[in-house]
Amino acid sequence: MKFGKTIKIFLIDGDPNGRMSCELSNWSGKAYKIPRIKIKECSDRNDLTSTGVYLLFGKDDDGKDQVYIGEAESILKRLTQQLQQKEFWNEAIVFISKDENLNKAHIKYLENRLHEIATATNRYKVDNSIVPTQSSISESDRAEMEEFIEYIKLLVNTLGHKVFEEKREIKPKQKQATFFCKGARGADGQGEQTSDGFVVFKGSKAAGVAVASMTANFVTLRQKLIDEGVLIDKGDYFEFPDDYIFTSPSTAASMVLGRNANGLTEWKQKDGKTLKEYESNERTTNT
Repeated sequence: MKFGKTIKIFLIDGDPNGRMSCELSNWSGKAYKIPRIKIKECSDRNDLTSTGVYLLFGKDDDGKDQVYIGEAESILKRLTQQLQQKEFWNEAIVFISKDENLNKAHIKYLENRLHEIATATNRYKVDNSIVPTQSSISESDRAEMEEFIEYIKLLVNTLGHKVFEEKREIKPKQKQATFFCKGARGADGQGEQTSDGFVVFKGSKAAGVAVASMTANFVTLRQKLIDEGVLIDKGDYFEFPDDYIFTSPSTAASMVLGRNANGLTEWKQKDGKTLKEYESNERTTNT
C-alpha cells in the first residue's frame, strides 16, 4: 500500500527554470535539479561538494531522451568536469545525503542499480559506455540503499523524468484492465491505458500489411516504427519486441490493425467490454 508524500521544493534562484532543491519528509536524502547553464553558479551550495549520485538528461542526435548515470565523491567537481566531457545534457539531477551517510561503496551500489533499472525500463537511451560495477555492501546497507532508490525514483519522476518508471502501471489485481485488439492480416494486440498514454504489450502482433486507405500520417508513423525496430517483421505480421507507449488508444489500435481505427471501440476486454464502456463505468463507479 502506498501512502501520500510531502515533497518540499525550493526554487533557489526564485525561478522555476533555475536551480531547485527537493526534500521528502522523514528522508535523509536530498535532491538538486540544476540546469547545465547554472552548474558554475553552484559554488554557493556547500553540500554539493559531498558524495552522491547524479543523472544527466538531454537528447541524442535523433531527438530521443537520453540519460547518463554517474557517481562522485565530490558532485560539484564531477558536474563541472562533465561540462567539458559530455555535450548532450542540459540538466542534472543530483542526490546526496543530508547526514553525509553515503560512502563510496553506497554510491557505487546506487549507480549500478539505477543503471540496471533505467536499462530495464527502456524509456531513455542510457549513455554510459560501460555498465557500472556493483559494490559489495552488507545486507542491512543494501536494504537501506534500496529504500534510497525508491525515493530517487519518486523524485526523478516528480521532477519530470520517467526514466525509472515501468511502462506498465502496477495496480491492485481488481484494478488491472488488459485490453485486446484483433483483426485481419495477423493483427493481435494486448495493452492497457496508463497515465502516459496507451501501452501495447511486448509480443503483440501488428498487421503484416497496411490498407491503402490508411491515413498518410499513420503510414509514416508505421514505417518509422518499423525503421526504429519498434515493429519487427515476422513475415505474415509485425511483432512488438518490447512494451511501447502510444499517445492515444486510437494510434495504438491503428498501428496494430494496419488501418484507421477508433481505439475506444477497438480495444476490448475479454468479456467484450470496450475501452469506452470501461472508462464510462469507471467514472460512474468513482462518482
